[in-house]
Amino acid sequence: MIRAFSEISALARRELTKWYRSPILVFMTSVQPLLWMGLYGKALNLTGLLRIPDDLLSQLPPEATSRIADITNEVLSRFFGSAEIDFFSYIAVGMMGVILLFTSMASGMSVAWDRRLGFLGKLLCTPIKRSSILFGKVSAAVVRGVAQSLLVMLIGLSLGLRLRLAGPAELLGALLILVLLCGSFSTIIIALTLRIRTWEYHIAIGNLVTLPLMFTSSALYPVSLMPDWLRLLASVNPLTHGIEALRYLLLLGESVTSQLITPHLVFLLAFSASSYLLGSYLSSISLRSI
Repeated sequence: MIRAFSEISALARRELTKWYRSPILVFMTSVQPLLWMGLYGKALNLTGLLRIPDDLLSQLPPEATSRIADITNEVLSRFFGSAEIDFFSYIAVGMMGVILLFTSMASGMSVAWDRRLGFLGKLLCTPIKRSSILFGKVSAAVVRGVAQSLLVMLIGLSLGLRLRLAGPAELLGALLILVLLCGSFSTIIIALTLRIRTWEYHIAIGNLVTLPLMFTSSALYPVSLMPDWLRLLASVNPLTHGIEALRYLLLLGESVTSQLITPHLVFLLAFSASSYLLGSYLSSISLRSI
């Protein structure tokens, strides 16, 4: 066990050293979620569209004003989970999940380049466990993904993101969600890259998978606004469950309950276990034949 941990940590340190020595790579990976958050989140202000201007409300009788306020709060609660959540905060937390998806897709390129430059072949000549190669890269991807997700959150705070944390337990829960989501996606992508062997196929798979996963999740808009067929896809999309759990933990404050979090957490745990089993199986077959 100690030997396996030593192997995984050594390979993870190598990946992280390459990462923090290339700040332009961090910027390029983060720029697209930041554009979605800054442009889409600010330009399409659904919260503002649903609220009636104060000058119009002042012209209505008090009973009508009260009724309109109740209806508006009900609509916002159904769309965003709470009347206190604005659309930009909704988008910003969604982008925290999307950056994990992008980081996971990029993690497979490390395998492609290691194979192309001959490092992977040399690594297989050493007396290390084959699973350590997979999980060393996955560990590095998780550290990168969580760090960049927190960076997106900090930038979102400067742009108007309003966090409502009930306590440190909710923050730890959000970190657990980030780790599970990034670790699952990274395991599948890295295992597939080990299997498909050429970096051109990896790019093609990344382009094919990334946007459909993002648009069939609740990253950009509520599931309740989707048509029935898209809502079905969103319900089995791991990104949806991760993002919804993050929103409950980071935006609901004291209103969050275990009943809201548990279904999403159970889904993510099952998805993570399945991903690790599938990734271990695929990588063991692929690394045996290199």
